[in-house]
Amino acid sequence: MAVELRLPCLCLVADCSVVGPGELPARVAAAVEGGVNLVQLRAKEMPGGRLLSLARELKRLSGQRAVLLINERVDVAVAAFADGVQLGEEALPIPAASGLLSPGSLIGRSVHSVDGAVNATEGGADLLVVGTMFATDSHPGAEPAGPPLVRDVASRCSLPLIGIGGITPGNLDAVIAAGASGVAVIRSILAADDPAAASREMLSSLQASWREHRALSDNGVQIETGRPT
Repeated sequence: MAVELRLPCLCLVADCSVVGPGELPARVAAAVEGGVNLVQLRAKEMPGGRLLSLARELKRLSGQRAVLLINERVDVAVAAFADGVQLGEEALPIPAASGLLSPGSLIGRSVHSVDGAVNATEGGADLLVVGTMFATDSHPGAEPAGPPLVRDVASRCSLPLIGIGGITPGNLDAVIAAGASGVAVIRSILAADDPAAASREMLSSLQASWREHRALSDNGVQIETGRPT
């Protein structure tokens, strides 16, 4: 069975370097309550066993309301019954990851160029996280590519595109107008005093931009993975 992802997509990158693993589940649960419908668990330095426990907890909290992807760790995604993985540009090749994942799992690829996006699309990715949109603390000193990168990628790739990097309710409109199907955020929700309220505010702006620029409803969209289900 293919993973169902609602568009427009509000993605929370649940980064353990921003919020500790002890506090993370409650904040993710609040964000999902506020409207986040895609969660990416990122814990680059966490031992496998501990990461698996955290992934299982987030899967339980997400339930049917949000898709859960595990960054890089295909083994953890399989063991936690997550919905798929998010792979960096230099990570495991998509066909290799697909061969390890459960049938119908979702594979996202992070890209930073049109060539990278085309390669990921041809390799079998199901969605692309495109960055960096705006200046961000996650990549200090990096020159953001901005929404024009989304526009250029959209002209070559038909996959859902998720813009990431320094996105706020006040600037996401340009990302959606450029052709994105959603946005991904970290600190603006995860580190907020009230993650649920921050999610609701972001979602409200996202839905308004989606209605204006994409002329589509926010009904559920089933992403066909192209892999056996």
